[in-house]
Amino acid sequence: MPNFTDVAQFILVGLTSRQELRVLFFVVFLVVYTITLLGNIGMIILIGISPQLQSPMYFFLSHLSFVDVFFSSNVTPKMLENLLSETKTISYVGCLVQCYFFIALVHVEVYILAVMAFDRYMAICNPLIYGSKMSRTVCVRLISVPYIYGFSVSLMCTLWTYGLYFCGNFEINHFYCADPPLIKIACGGVHIKEYTMIVIAGINLTCSLSVFLISYSLIVVAVLRMRSADGRKKAFSTCGSHLTAVSLFYGTLIFMYLRRPTEESVEQGKMVAVFYTTVIPMLNPMIYSLRNKDVKEAFTKAMTKTCLGL
Repeated sequence: MPNFTDVAQFILVGLTSRQELRVLFFVVFLVVYTITLLGNIGMIILIGISPQLQSPMYFFLSHLSFVDVFFSSNVTPKMLENLLSETKTISYVGCLVQCYFFIALVHVEVYILAVMAFDRYMAICNPLIYGSKMSRTVCVRLISVPYIYGFSVSLMCTLWTYGLYFCGNFEINHFYCADPPLIKIACGGVHIKEYTMIVIAGINLTCSLSVFLISYSLIVVAVLRMRSADGRKKAFSTCGSHLTAVSLFYGTLIFMYLRRPTEESVEQGKMVAVFYTTVIPMLNPMIYSLRNKDVKEAFTKAMTKTCLGL
């Protein structure tokens, strides 16, 4: 029988043990985190104060930015602390809390992206009834589902993480508490956690991707039927930013969670995790602003109004 040990804290191995690289990483990720906060909070404020951005698409985009702020903030501050610390510890309770919010926010973001795909389908394929069908009440209900579902599923997943037992190895080969490296060092309760993680990740990615693929298949058919070249160009331009964001986010999650945790997959996953926990939340506001005429115009008007007010 394994000799199970009570856990008080874990040691986060982090990205590297080399001192010169740790200082470099600290500076880089501090800059990235600062840009993430400024970009996403700025996007939320811009959407809130700009009359031309008061549409369902930007309502959902503001929630995507809101989730990105907390998604990055759940991981990055502890990572920055450990890059300059010699102990690199996280308490057992702190680890479970980090797992809980990480899983919850991933699910929320995945389904917000699916809701945004459905919104684009309604806007392009049903423009005459779009205003009535996508009312404020409907939008609030649609955005409530990802939050309720994400935090509920995360509670269940975290309880399974709580069911893992450890036998003295408390070094997590990661820079935050994630399920794959925790499973790798556990010596009990592993099988149910491993298979439920893969099954739940598979179900949620399949469901959300199905909404996305069906919506965009219908959008492509509708756009190809348009006689106006300008109409086709405008339709595709409104979808381009969303397609870019979805491709980045889904690609990294599939690589991370739809594989059994091995030493190699955990090490590779650590590098991929840097991308979707720090880089993607920073890129999202850039993707949606640089490729969106309405956002650029709203930003210009807001800056002009601010400068004139000063």
